[in-house]
Amino acid sequence: MSGQRRSAPLPFLAAFCVLSLLSAVPLHAQVFTVEAEHVEKHYTEFAPTHVKYPEQPINQLGRETLIRFMQSEQGFAMRPLPIANLVLHANGHMDPTGDKYVDLLHQKGTSVKPGERVVVTDIKINEKTIELDLNGGFQHKHKILRHISIGAGAAEVPLAADNGQPMTGSRVTLLFEERVPDLNGEQLESLLKPMIDFGVKSPAEAFAETLPPFLRSAIEQHRVLVGMNRDMVVYAKGQPVRKVRETSDDGKLFEIWIYGEAPQPVEFVRFEGSFVARVELAKVGQPIVVRNENEMGDYWGNQPVVAANQRQIKLGDSTDADRSAENAPRQAPTLRKPGEQLPQDSDKDNPASSMQPVKMPPGMERPGDPGYHPTVSAHPDQSSGSDSQPSGQAGSSSGQTQSQGSGSTTQGGSGTKSGDSTKPKTSSQSQTNNSDTDSGPNPIDKPQ
Repeated sequence: MSGQRRSAPLPFLAAFCVLSLLSAVPLHAQVFTVEAEHVEKHYTEFAPTHVKYPEQPINQLGRETLIRFMQSEQGFAMRPLPIANLVLHANGHMDPTGDKYVDLLHQKGTSVKPGERVVVTDIKINEKTIELDLNGGFQHKHKILRHISIGAGAAEVPLAADNGQPMTGSRVTLLFEERVPDLNGEQLESLLKPMIDFGVKSPAEAFAETLPPFLRSAIEQHRVLVGMNRDMVVYAKGQPVRKVRETSDDGKLFEIWIYGEAPQPVEFVRFEGSFVARVELAKVGQPIVVRNENEMGDYWGNQPVVAANQRQIKLGDSTDADRSAENAPRQAPTLRKPGEQLPQDSDKDNPASSMQPVKMPPGMERPGDPGYHPTVSAHPDQSSGSDSQPSGQAGSSSGQTQSQGSGSTTQGGSGTKSGDSTKPKTSSQSQTNNSDTDSGPNPIDKPQ
């Protein structure tokens, strides 16, 4: 039982020791770069369509024909689509738009980027809306049934199959003012063109159509401009032959994408962060052509880079000041709140205002604990039947009992003085104690 009580504070002591060691050992900073997702300004601006469609409402035959036409139809995203629902008013605006659209992208995440392929996986025609789920949608089809199963033990069967993976698709809801008109497939695709382009084209062509004219022409001509991001370079040039990562003289990390091999022209595209900072073109027998001036104009100048619900982490490597701050000595861990004052802090006579070492109860101390004093057993060995007194109990003045008629004396160990037990005894003192025990009772054992 005593062993169980003694092991109770060990987790706290172990945690205290680990924290103390961590505060004393110098730690080297390891910095990683986290960049905010960029959303181009022209994606926040929305141009409505002007598509003519019939006024009469759709009938049952039109519903079935439209569903068969759009089911599993493939297209290309014309703007970033969030893992959420976007409402598109017929020949009108998109909801949400502007900064709220950017906030939704950062809060819910991006399902597809501009120019990526999407597939219509489900379509529902309601009274005023047409809902199209893209790439599986953003919600599970069975919100409640997927959490319910029937049976017992190993024979439980879920009511709806679920692989446990989160949904990563999107949804576009086309909203009409009164009722869904009698549309055909081509008219519906024209209304959805600001969001999805269902035309037959390559991914590079689909991505180029989402950009301004000067960027579109550069990608179609496979040219790299200083200031492009990685996606633009991939659509313009494809994947590089190889990549090289190096560190500049000022300590900044950069990456070089290499296109082509000699004797053909070799192009070196240098990225600093996610943007092109330098382009070098090397041809055999000609000097290297270097371009390092911005060729994108103010394309990135006034972009809503960081949404209102995001925080930007410090970029770059750690400085000497940061490393010195991390290696500075730290205070011992405490359970107090920052700035918290306890009542005993104002008492000058109370020495316990600061944290003190843990003191174990008597009988549970171990060598090395604060205030440790070795003690002897409270039940001495009485098998010899003779008067005996342990050498560590010489000078004990309490816990003594004398049996009448026999002359024998028994001393308890509860009154042992700590000062006597800690002093080492010489051989002469030990012989003196043995002679006193053999000759008779000690005079100090006589009752007062």
